[in-house]
Amino acid sequence: MIYFHQLLDVIQCRVVESIGEGVTSVKQGDLVVPTYVSECSECENCLSDKTNMCLKYPLNISGLMPNNTSRISVNGQMLYHGFSCSTWSEYTVVDANFVLKLDPAPLNLHHASFLSCGFSTGFGAPWKEAAIEEGSSVAVIGLGAVGLGVVEGSRMRGATKIIGIDKNQRRKEKGEAFGVTDFINPLFHSDKSVSELIKDSTGGMGVDYCFECTGLPQLINEALEATKIGKGKAIVIGVSNAPTLQINNFALLTGRTLKGSIFGGLKAKTDLPIVFEKWRNKEFQLDELLTHEVPMADITKAFQLLKHEDCVKVLLKI
Repeated sequence: MIYFHQLLDVIQCRVVESIGEGVTSVKQGDLVVPTYVSECSECENCLSDKTNMCLKYPLNISGLMPNNTSRISVNGQMLYHGFSCSTWSEYTVVDANFVLKLDPAPLNLHHASFLSCGFSTGFGAPWKEAAIEEGSSVAVIGLGAVGLGVVEGSRMRGATKIIGIDKNQRRKEKGEAFGVTDFINPLFHSDKSVSELIKDSTGGMGVDYCFECTGLPQLINEALEATKIGKGKAIVIGVSNAPTLQINNFALLTGRTLKGSIFGGLKAKTDLPIVFEKWRNKEFQLDELLTHEVPMADITKAFQLLKHEDCVKVLLKI
């Protein structure tokens, strides 16, 4: 186990304070990023190029450590390890298999915090999950940090038409900064569904790939319907609390594919360092993502800012 303290971020980027018995991958003082997916480099899935879901250290949503215990508490009451990370804290304990060691210099921690989830999840989806081809047409539903990551990843993969869909008209400018070629605000077209609007923008054909980044259940079927008959692929990235979904069976029978994705298909140790390297080489810019910065004491304000039409990403400073 690793004991570390928060340095600065929205979610991630920490300094290792101490390590437990048997930990050799990091040492005290290392700068690391906790991740909610692991990569053992040994199991069937980790050795495959088809998934980033490790079998030996699976995605943990129980809030407990791999041995079903907790290492954190307050006033004698047990706390849970949120997605193995527990990042909204000054000190916490994380399994060594869920951290990535970073090269500390040069490193802008404001931007680095966006790369552990959020933007990286979106960036990885067209690269690792969909493996889109050069010249592809892409639609991105929701232009938050994840959606903008999809736009950037699609642009770098050579997509020639990238349609951004968002109800916030101010996201048009943000989207275009990352590579959106066509912007659709559904509020201006209340007589048509999102899938119909996307098809209108593609001569009635639909897109090769559609990425759903909002988590709204009703938009998942819209994403599927918006893709080309016979070969279209809809990738679901947004998280939904809905236990079940209504999907058009005919859309599936006619050859479209619906696929879910965790962390954009990125492997923590193999792929995430590549994303960091691309950022270091200034292959993409993250300045457009950071719109607000507040101290942890004003976290209530941070939640209010998330509803503001100018907000993309809020940086919490602990």
